[in-house]
Amino acid sequence: MSPTIRRATPEDAGTLSRLCARTFTETFGHLYDSEDLQAFLDDAYAVEKQRVILSHPGYAVWLLEDAGEAVGHAAAGPCGLPHADVAPGDGELKRLYLVASHQSGGWGGRLFDTAMAWLERDGPRTLWIGVWSENFGAQRFYARRGFEQVGEYLFPVGRARDREFILRRRPGGKGDAASDPGNHAA
Repeated sequence: MSPTIRRATPEDAGTLSRLCARTFTETFGHLYDSEDLQAFLDDAYAVEKQRVILSHPGYAVWLLEDAGEAVGHAAAGPCGLPHADVAPGDGELKRLYLVASHQSGGWGGRLFDTAMAWLERDGPRTLWIGVWSENFGAQRFYARRGFEQVGEYLFPVGRARDREFILRRRPGGKGDAASDPGNHAA
């Protein structure tokens, strides 16, 4: 059976919390001391926070499931990035992660396309993404899809502060549909 993508519901809060912690740790856990990492995971991916997001009509989360197990997710909603040009109505791809075993198979691209279609369901609009400055694979992936770096900010993980790039795609900008390059953590 092939993996499937479905929209998550508030009942998926626990699953989403565990998946977020797993994928963030697999992708970035080596960068932080254990205390900072655990503090970030406990706050950012708390079950109740996920339930609030999943219940909010302005946000959407999709789960990639393989044989009944959640192995990836994408989250989208109103843009909250710290950039002077962010305007009401702009959308943001907030997260896009897959467990290591499901990277490089095109599923990151499918999750991305699902989130973009939802963000542009009422027509083209300006879209934003924040991506770690050292995540070169994700930067190439987003550049092929029409996103350009327009700023940066510091992203806190415990006491650590990561340099994050702010990417933007103007309305109607599509890029190509190049193959999935692997991990696309936003």
